[in-house]
Amino acid sequence: MFSHVMVGANDVQASKRFYDAVLGALGYKPGVMDGNGRCFYMTETGIFAITPPINGEAATHGNGSTIGFAAASPEAADAWHAAGVANGGSTCEEPPGERAGSGLYLAYLRDPSGNKICALHRLAS
Repeated sequence: MFSHVMVGANDVQASKRFYDAVLGALGYKPGVMDGNGRCFYMTETGIFAITPPINGEAATHGNGSTIGFAAASPEAADAWHAAGVANGGSTCEEPPGERAGSGLYLAYLRDPSGNKICALHRLAS
């Protein structure tokens, strides 16, 4: 459904370190910088990018917005969460785990610019 997702960052290098760590924990390669100061994570199915806002104003997070990344296992989601906390992110929501018998294992973080992200693994039913 989606071709790409791009989030704003006030410090792209700090955000790149963060996303290199969390996406690396899920098996993705480090992001690639372009000549405009943006960082891209390319996959066969889509692109995730971080960028300084083109209008020159501060990047702000979306209140009520969450970007979810697929995790292959609960252990991968836990590693993703630990990598994020160790690289400038902050935990939010509940600790990583299954949510109220939903069959979903979720781990939430805020990136260095305050964007809310999640690692999700669908548990076997």
